[in-house]
Amino acid sequence: MSTTVFFFLLLLSTSAAATTTTLASDVSALKAIKSAINPTTIPSYSCLASWNFTSDPCSNPHLTHFLCGLSCSGNRVTQLTFDRAGYSGTLSSFVSKLTQLLTIDLSDNKFSGPIPTALFFLPNLQTLILRSNSFSGTIPPAISSLTSIQTLDVSHNSLTGSLPDTLSSLTLTRLDLSFNKLTGPIPKLPKNLLELAIKSNLLSGYLSKTSFNELTQLEVVELSDNSLTGTIPGWFFLQPSIQQVNLANNGFTGIEILKPTDSNLIAVDIGFNKIAGYLSANFSAYPMLSSLSLRYNKLHGPIPSEYSQKATLRRLFLDGNYLSGLPPKEFFSGKSSVSGSLGDNCLRSCPTSSQLCLKSQKPSSICQRAYGGKVKPKS
Repeated sequence: MSTTVFFFLLLLSTSAAATTTTLASDVSALKAIKSAINPTTIPSYSCLASWNFTSDPCSNPHLTHFLCGLSCSGNRVTQLTFDRAGYSGTLSSFVSKLTQLLTIDLSDNKFSGPIPTALFFLPNLQTLILRSNSFSGTIPPAISSLTSIQTLDVSHNSLTGSLPDTLSSLTLTRLDLSFNKLTGPIPKLPKNLLELAIKSNLLSGYLSKTSFNELTQLEVVELSDNSLTGTIPGWFFLQPSIQQVNLANNGFTGIEILKPTDSNLIAVDIGFNKIAGYLSANFSAYPMLSSLSLRYNKLHGPIPSEYSQKATLRRLFLDGNYLSGLPPKEFFSGKSSVSGSLGDNCLRSCPTSSQLCLKSQKPSSICQRAYGGKVKPKS
């Protein structure tokens, strides 16, 4: 083969590679997505500003157009990852035409309106992140059609209504619905979950075993700042993979703490509830427990000495209860590495030289009323 012919064929192959044609329906979808965004909120330096359809979206190299905001595999769009440019507008339902999408990340912008139902019929979508926008409306049952979804984050929006029962059919490993206005009980959850976050909503009802059944991989639970009530059941802390639990700022009135046979539990925050009764020593039996907060509840009675003897415990917040008697002396022996607070209780002789006792104890009159007018009981 002559040198001239070789370079001619090379030129043809290079030209063909450079003019890869994106599937027409994908191009139409991208045009619709951009047109649904207020053009005055597309800064000149942003990804969307480089979307000039005189060039083909999936062709390489991207020298002047389609510099960012999307990725392709061959002639199909596989990712929409917008920059945090403050885009305002709605998400076009034509996004459903991008049937090879694996990832959508529109976080930290100003999208509003409902999440289009058409979005939930993308067969290959694995990651959907709409965090920190202004999406409103409900999460429809059609979400169950996301058969490949693994990560769903729609936190920090204005979503309302109850959680659909169809959530349980998803293959999710990470779910974050925090900082919305969602109501009602927690439905049955996807069994593959590793991380669950639905904090700062309006959830109500009890912690039902049906909701958490089969969640053998669940490691992190964030349900703080809701309106959940009733007793926190003992099985909740015995879930096989659980490591971190935050149930603070709810309306729980009781707690059952069972001794574990084995546990990975590291951190528990159940502060700012209405939990009454005596402080159980059973949390100290969790072998890896490092941080425990039961602050500002209605706990009575002495602090079990087991907490002061637990080597793994680093943070202990029991302030704002009605705990009585003498605090365990091991806390103040110089050998304890526990930080936190035992203040604002009904304890006697909590040494002011210790940072654990920096908050003063409740006045005697309040403590006497808490114990039916009797003198604070001794430990």
